[in-house]
Amino acid sequence: MLAETVDVGDSTVGFHAQQAVEKALKVTLVLAEVELSRAHDLELLEEQVKPQASTPPQLTDLAWLTPWAATLRYDEPIPLDRAAALTTAESVCAWATDMLARTERDEAT
Repeated sequence: MLAETVDVGDSTVGFHAQQAVEKALKVTLVLAEVELSRAHDLELLEEQVKPQASTPPQLTDLAWLTPWAATLRYDEPIPLDRAAALTTAESVCAWATDMLARTERDEAT
């Protein structure tokens, strides 16, 4: 697993965790027919998602992952909590997958 590989730097792990969370949030916005911005700001996306869908507890205070989108990709002034990044990415992706499945079921009926 990428997060457990010591040869892979925090910049790579942080970037992919941030991207997974960002894309999962954007899935929910697409399902709600909300126009997407080009923002990589997870706090902004989180605020856009909240009125559209009930959100899981893991979907709070995601701002700590935002800098890993680009800012910290090449300059890592803060350490990455790899376990938290992985857990957050997995939880938010599972939530978005469930939202997508529910939407598909609703459209099929």
